[in-house]
Parts: sequence; C-alpha cells; structure tokens
Amino acid sequence: MDIDDIQNRRLFLRNLGVLGGGILAATSPWLSIFADVKDTSGERLKLGVIGPGSRGRFLMKFLAKNKKVDIVAIADIYQPSIDEALEIVPTAKVYKDYRRLLADKNIQAVLVATPLNTHFQIVMDAMDAGKHVYCEKTIGYDMDQCKRMYDKHLSTGVVFFTGQQRLFDPRYIKAMQMVHDGVFGEITKVRAWWNRNNDWRREVPEPRLEKFINWRLYKASSKGLMTELACHQLQVGTWALGKLPEKVMGHGSINYWKDGREVYDNISTLYIFNDGRKMEWGSDIANKFYGLEEQILGSVGTVEPERGKYFFEEIAPQPAFLQMIREWQQDIFSDSMFAGTSWMAETAKPNHGEYILGKKPDADGSSLLTEAFVEAAITGRQPAGIAEEGYYASILCLWGHEAISRGEALDFPKEYCIDYDVYGTSEYKTDLA
Repeated sequence: MDIDDIQNRRLFLRNLGVLGGGILAATSPWLSIFADVKDTSGERLKLGVIGPGSRGRFLMKFLAKNKKVDIVAIADIYQPSIDEALEIVPTAKVYKDYRRLLADKNIQAVLVATPLNTHFQIVMDAMDAGKHVYCEKTIGYDMDQCKRMYDKHLSTGVVFFTGQQRLFDPRYIKAMQMVHDGVFGEITKVRAWWNRNNDWRREVPEPRLEKFINWRLYKASSKGLMTELACHQLQVGTWALGKLPEKVMGHGSINYWKDGREVYDNISTLYIFNDGRKMEWGSDIANKFYGLEEQILGSVGTVEPERGKYFFEEIAPQPAFLQMIREWQQDIFSDSMFAGTSWMAETAKPNHGEYILGKKPDADGSSLLTEAFVEAAITGRQPAGIAEEGYYASILCLWGHEAISRGEALDFPKEYCIDYDVYGTSEYKTDLA
C-alpha cells in the first residue's frame, strides 16, 4: 500500500468520526485493519475463488481491481459460471475439484461463495490446508457446523472473514457510533424487513439442473429467507443493542409462490432480549413496496441505516405562516376532529430526516470488506470481532429458522455461545478439541 492509500483510509475514518481508539474499539473494532494498517505495498495475495457464481463474481470484480490481489485460480463444477469468471480473470487456472485448488501451496487465501450446504466441508478443508478464508454468509447449514467452523478458525489461526458487508458500510458504522453515543436516546426496539416481488428463481437450461441452480429453494441445500437475507439484518440489531436475545419465535409459510419450492416465501420472527426489548424480522417476496430496511428505534430518535437517514422525535417548528395555512387546510378538509385529540397526537408527523453521511448513500460495504480481507490475509492479522459477528449472525438466523420449523418459542442455545466480550458471552469458553 502506498502512502496515498494510507492517507485516504485515515481520512475515511476521520470523516466518520471513528479514528479515535476508544470509539473505534467500542463500535467497530474491525476497522483497526485500516487505522493501524502496515505498509504492505508490493505485496500480492494469491487468491483462489471457490464458487464463482453470481455472488462470487460480484466480489471478484472488487478483488480484480485491487493491486494487492492476484486471483490465480477458480473452482466450480458448472461451466457457465467458469466461463463468466474467466471474463474477469482470464489467466486464472480452472479446477473442477476444489480440493485440487487447496492443494496448491502457492495459494494463500480462498473466497468461498458456494451453496449453503457445501460451505462447511470446503471451509474446514481450506483451514486445514492453512488457507485464509472469506466465506459468504450464512457460514454453515446448521448451528453445529457454524460452531465447528469457528473452533477450526481458532485452532488453526487462519484469518476468517464472513460476508457481513454492513460491518464495513460507512452508513452503518456512523449510525452505530451515533446509537452507542446515545444520540437517539435509549434504544427500545429494532424492526427489520427484506421484501421483494419476484420468485427468486434462476433460468434452468435443462430440468436435471433445477435443484442445482435453484438451490436456495430446496431444504436440502438452503434454509431460505432466514439464511439468505435475515443473516445480514439480525446482526445489525445485535450490533445496535450490544447483546444477544434470549428467546425467539416465528412463523413461515408458502403463500404466493406455489411452484414446487420447499422454503417459505413469507416469514415473521420475533427475538426477545432479557430486558424485554425486542427485535422483529420479516420477509415477504410477493410485495416489494417497502423494500428492505432496519429501523433502530430510540426514545428521542430513529435511525434507518439502509436508507442512510436518521430522524428525531421532535421536529423543528414550521414558519408561522405555513403553520397557519396547514392548520386552516386541516380545519376545512380533515375529519380528524371526530376521532378526538388523542388520535391527532398519535398521527405520524411529516419528517424527512437527515442523511447520516450528509448525502444519499451510493454503495454498500462490499468493496471495503474485500479490501479488509486482503489486508488481513497479507499480514496474517485477524481483526477483532469479524469472525465473532459473522458467527453470531449465522447462529441467530439458524436459531430463528429452527423456531419456525418446530413451531415453538426457543431459548438461546447456550452450547453455541463463544468467548466474546461484546455480547457478554465470555464466560462460555470455546472447546478447541
């Protein structure tokens, strides 16, 4: 990294107001990979990509632009994905068996972006081979797999990143600093949703490839909306509240897309914390009107980090003339008087809020996340909190899926707690055996 890169990153952190060690450590300690970055100019990380499908290629485009990365190999069993990946990195060596890629001792790190049910064995093999690992979320197909992967990371000492890009998204970093500084008062609730209006299907060239290409729709390879979408947003809630919930309940159904899929197209979950606060998460993929968002609700304000805005409960008073006109319009055109004054007081007031970063957001944190992984893999230094946040995000969504599947309210499974001060689970020591 040259001196300009170092200065740009320090400016990035300073503009967010998180360059100071105390706030950085409390809110986003993983950013230390940028704040205290070593001079790694002239270094080239030899990277292999296992699973260059749509998500894999999306990340490859960032990595291919990084002067410190050389994508030397790709592994996949689907030729169309290989062909499209070679358009990004024409010189990459191609493997049909990922184990042959791992056997290449020149490869230092791997990006794993394969279907969910294949993550576990690939990541375990990669860590055993001494490779640093970036694994797309959710990291494992079940909670036991996630725990074993995390333990393997600790026992091998390799760098372990997960695809939680919000951890490196400037909107979210700044929003969490404001939340933890008490700008919005006491946080009382988190609401999150991710809605779409499409069938989530991909074109299949021949019927025998249906479950291979549309793996997200079938129980043997996917946990559906919980593992593909909720994993991102549940982590935002625990990041804001600084703790893990103690109970979860939920319900899922196939309401609209009755096309042979096995995973739900409509989900609602409720996570309950030991102090009574709650985190709601839901998804409906037959209506996109409200899109996706996380709402962090405080006693004096609300922040919506995906939208990149925050709102205070009390709005600055309108100019007297406009206030008079609007009151006059209300007297003539509104029937609210019949509902009584209590109804008036509870009606949401127009509030356009302010942008967290002073402007409309134009990107997420994927680029910075991949850049951080490269720095960590080159230096061999694991940033604080990255593996733990990714681990617990995976546990939360899989735990929620289990509650939905069993139709029960479930307590947090203490056997999957790890040693992590941020969420107060340090009394539960990880068994490395």
